[in-house]
Parts: sequence; structure tokens; C-alpha cells
Amino acid sequence: MNEYELKVYEEVEEWKRKLTRRSGMMNRLSKKAQGKVNQFIPEKVHEVMTESIKGMVKTTLFGSQVTTNKNQAKGLALMERDELMRKKTAAYQKTALVEGAGTGAGGILLGLADFPLLLSIKMKFLFEAASVYGFNTKEYDERLFILHVFQLAFSSDEIRKETLNVMEHWDERKQVLAEMDWRKFQQEYRDYIDLVKMMQLVPGIGAFVGAYANNNLLKQLGETAMNAYRMRILQKAPEL
Repeated sequence: MNEYELKVYEEVEEWKRKLTRRSGMMNRLSKKAQGKVNQFIPEKVHEVMTESIKGMVKTTLFGSQVTTNKNQAKGLALMERDELMRKKTAAYQKTALVEGAGTGAGGILLGLADFPLLLSIKMKFLFEAASVYGFNTKEYDERLFILHVFQLAFSSDEIRKETLNVMEHWDERKQVLAEMDWRKFQQEYRDYIDLVKMMQLVPGIGAFVGAYANNNLLKQLGETAMNAYRMRILQKAPEL
């Protein structure tokens, strides 16, 4: 490893420690309450929601695959890739902020439209992130890794630790992963963002809440994606 890679290694290790810390009391209580609510939702509703989000994500994955520039970071060093990634994150934060403000100001109907719009922005961003760090999203396992990055960013303590463990040993674990657990994927994501998205529907504050929430969600996804791909690159870096 060179000097910059050693610095990144320390940052990635700190990021992993932060990820595995226990959430605050309010987050744990919120997750517990959402778990209770989910128990009262009929199984048929869970199935419909799972299939709906699965369909939305797969459609977005296909579109992102077509529109992403695969060679945008060819030949760049890790430091240059990181800088490009920061610029991408900032640009997508602005896009998500504008989208959140617009749908938040538009009342309930536009507020409901925010969910698939924001989901598509996040997925497109993750394809860009994979490209920045030199991973080929034409390969199925790389698209599967993108879904794990997404789940790592927006999940509860238990699922976050489980997902991180899979990603830390990706070369071995990807061989036995046939497909994403879509039920877990949609439920964790919904539970994570439900409260803030409900607030976005409140007249008078919806635009502010939507802009603020979307900006922060993309910032969090950017940090997760950057460190997830850095982690994989450093695993292949030669020792000192």
C-alpha cells in the first residue's frame, strides 16, 4: 500500500466501526414500533409490496446499466477516483434535494411519487459509484453488490452487521448468493425512511423536509458506497 492507501485503510476501518455501533435509543424504539406494525400487515400486502419494489429496482437497474459511462475513471489512481466520487455524490445530492423539495411542495400525490423517483436516483448513483471504482456492472454479481451497498446504507443494526459481513467476504459469499432477499430489502428500506417520508406529506413543511431528507439520504449513500468500494480495492492491494 502507498501512503494514500494507508490513510484510506484507516478511514475504512473507522467507517466499519461506526457501522457496527449500536444505534441510539430513539432509532431502536422506532425500529421496534415498526416491527410491531409490520406484524399486523396482512401477508398478501407484504407480498405485493415486495414484488412492487423488486420490479421498480430491476427496472432502474436496467436503465442505469444502459446510461452509465463505464470508462469514465479508466486509468485513475485511488486518490483520483475518490475525488471523482465526491463530485458525483455532491451532484446527486443536489438532484435529490431538488426532487425532494418539488415533490414535498406538491402535496400528497406528488409526495407519493417521491418514493420511486428517489429510488431511481439512488440506484443510478450506485451504478456511477461502481464505474468510478472500476467495477463492471455488466456482471451479475456486481449488480448484486450494488443492492448490498444500498441495503447496508438503509437498514437496522442487525441487518447492517449481517450485510457488512457478506460484503467483507464478497469473493467467497457471492458464489452462493443466487439473488437478493427482496422481502428483507424492501422492509428494511421502508422502515428506515417511513417516518421522514410521512413528514414530507405534511402541508407547509413538506418541501423543506423533502429537500433536507433527500440530501442527507444521498450523502449517507455516498459515504457507504465510497467506503464499500474502497474496502474491496484495498483487499486486493499488495501488503507493505
